[in-house]
Amino acid sequence: MRYRRLGGVRVSAIGLGAMPLSIEGRPDEKRALDTVFAALNAGVTLLDTADSYHRPDKAPGDNEILLAKALAAYGADTDSVLVATKGGRGRSGDGGWTVNGDPRWLKSAAEASLKRLGVEAIGLYQLHKPDPAVPFAESVGALRELLDEGKIRLAGISNTDVGQIRTAHEILGDRLVSVQNRYSPAVRDSEAELRLCAELGLAFLPWSPLGGISRSSLDGPSRTEAAVGPARAIHAVAGQRGVSPQQVCLAWLLSLSPAVVPIPGASRPESIRDSAGAADLVLSEEERTRLDAAAA
Repeated sequence: MRYRRLGGVRVSAIGLGAMPLSIEGRPDEKRALDTVFAALNAGVTLLDTADSYHRPDKAPGDNEILLAKALAAYGADTDSVLVATKGGRGRSGDGGWTVNGDPRWLKSAAEASLKRLGVEAIGLYQLHKPDPAVPFAESVGALRELLDEGKIRLAGISNTDVGQIRTAHEILGDRLVSVQNRYSPAVRDSEAELRLCAELGLAFLPWSPLGGISRSSLDGPSRTEAAVGPARAIHAVAGQRGVSPQQVCLAWLLSLSPAVVPIPGASRPESIRDSAGAADLVLSEEERTRLDAAAA
């Protein structure tokens, strides 16, 4: 496993997006725990969760509770593991997603996450999404208060634009360490945000980093002819390398900037073991050029 920096913390170059373990279509608890164990065994030290990662018929924090249980049961040292959780979103009864950036709500949500995770302070707490009904600076102010109170160690923001990143950086200074936006070969509308993160020394955590990769190699041979757009080039390189398209995709993301730390989701041990292998896959200049051109 290779490593990157998230503020002053060293984290694995590939993280685990734990959302699939607790939302609709979730695996049973044994497989969910085995997936987290597989991530840890592969050297993954960044686990990403949120209080809203639960089915609509479940209580908030289901995913946080699962990760806390997995870490307690792992049977080896987990001091180097950074659990990153988020607050500011919720689930509605019909399966939709809500947003609440009220500072009072965010502070109470962080308190609840703190208890569920069973830690003295949350390693990384992130504003899940800006609330259009609340001034963004006020929501970020809640993160500053949580930092000052010692309830969270590091702060991050998610689903934000360049202006919001600059605002958060002005308010939090070097205690802002990360931005988590959607980014993949198929969705690259956060190019400016990625460049700004590199400029400011912030980690950029792409969520849904495998978007556009049409087929999991774990379900059978890679089908280059069925892929379209950037995925076709990714499948072609994967076939030549004898690795999965998912590994090539994540390796390409890592090659874009030292700021990038992808957090692919997984719901089975084989998936995260395969994704973690991308940290050791170094693309050639020719391969990077091909993939850059296909994604442009």
